[in-house]
Amino acid sequence: MTPTEQLDRIFTYFPNLTHQQQQQFIQLYPLYQEWNEKINVVSRKDIENIHLHHVLHSLAIAKVVEFQSGAEVLDVGTGGGFPGIPLAILFPETRFHLVDSIGKKITVVQAVTEALNLKNVTSEHIRAEKVKTKYDFVVTRAVARLKQLLRWSQKHIKAESQHATFNGLLALKGGNLEAELKESRANYTLYPLTSLFSEAFFEQKYVVYVPL
Repeated sequence: MTPTEQLDRIFTYFPNLTHQQQQQFIQLYPLYQEWNEKINVVSRKDIENIHLHHVLHSLAIAKVVEFQSGAEVLDVGTGGGFPGIPLAILFPETRFHLVDSIGKKITVVQAVTEALNLKNVTSEHIRAEKVKTKYDFVVTRAVARLKQLLRWSQKHIKAESQHATFNGLLALKGGNLEAELKESRANYTLYPLTSLFSEAFFEQKYVVYVPL
């Protein structure tokens, strides 16, 4: 599937995007292509699939929770900006704080954020456990086992919720999760991405939601 065809899939799944949002999504491929030659934030073999494997994958979270205006979201272990940057494009009235323990990845995040003129994104080179602010939700993509993610997230969640879905952790996960979910002892809800998107890439991929 070409980058243009992948973009069309995003626009099909999210038909109410403004012209500005569409242009921001269009810019992601050349931006990451350029930065990936300097700093490897996406597998070099995978860069042409960025819209499907990284952007649309990130946007699966938006099919589970629609973030409200004024909400605050922490992206733990954001890497090159996933899932935070695609979600920030989709929810311009929601504030996103993207953190990673690897400084060069935050350099990419800051450059992409600036190029897209995303005013609702801040980023920081910091370990998740050192963050002091509280948020409505923590989002993340495959950076640690669920048990560890819950330890990091617990202290970062606001007590009062402004969403129909209670505040908590939204983690993008893949593969056989049975042992990991059991180990976490969490009161989780599992959303298979095959129920959200039809592409074969999303088989055995999930959003794991845990209220906190």
